[in-house]
Amino acid sequence: MTMRPVIGVTGNIMQAPEDKFKSFKINYSPWGYTEAVRLAGGTPVILPLTEPTCAAHYVSLIDGLVLTGGEDISPYLYNEEPHVNIEATSPTRDAVETALIKEALAQGKPILAICRGMQLVNVVLGGNLYQDLAGQANVTIQHVQKSRPSMATHSIKVKAGSYLSQLVADGCLINSIHHQAIRELGEGLIVSARSKDGVIEAIESQEGSLILGVQWHPERLTKHDECSMAIFQDLIERALEAKQA
Repeated sequence: MTMRPVIGVTGNIMQAPEDKFKSFKINYSPWGYTEAVRLAGGTPVILPLTEPTCAAHYVSLIDGLVLTGGEDISPYLYNEEPHVNIEATSPTRDAVETALIKEALAQGKPILAICRGMQLVNVVLGGNLYQDLAGQANVTIQHVQKSRPSMATHSIKVKAGSYLSQLVADGCLINSIHHQAIRELGEGLIVSARSKDGVIEAIESQEGSLILGVQWHPERLTKHDECSMAIFQDLIERALEAKQA
């Protein structure tokens, strides 16, 4: 029987949408992440937002970590005041996921960081962000696409010889739903893909394959895009390798 690694998928909290349950808070993660992990050969487990002190135990229970998309990251994490166009932030989520990232790195558990997740990894490792791409003169591509999220809308340039280049073809099309982006890289990271206007679209570890981060949302494309599925299959392979090490 093929071993299925356990993949932790970061969750979030929202208020129940129906009137009679308005007082209830709900732990959730968008379905696409867990389904992509399942289809790729892993067993997904949603990690609820709780105390950062729980991070070490959570990470000890999983073989790999998916950091999901969501709110803007607080600029105070990289010593900046909030830009006029910054959107909602979640200090609680920032704190919990920061702890998860540090523990995953300490325990040697591979990370797939998606959109917000990639940005947070960069910040945790000492980098910073453009708080709003709309104010950057060189940004000429629509990074907050108006097409549905399951449609790829712009191309990326993949760095030759990068870890990502084994999974994603140069010039492939991706979806794009972000108004923030990496400005300066964190320690131990390299850029493995950019959009044609220069925005960083993917990062990875300088050494090894512990971290792979993508700015787009492959979990929304896996049903019809081989490169997107390859990103999740790669996480499963990295998790199995770490589990057997």
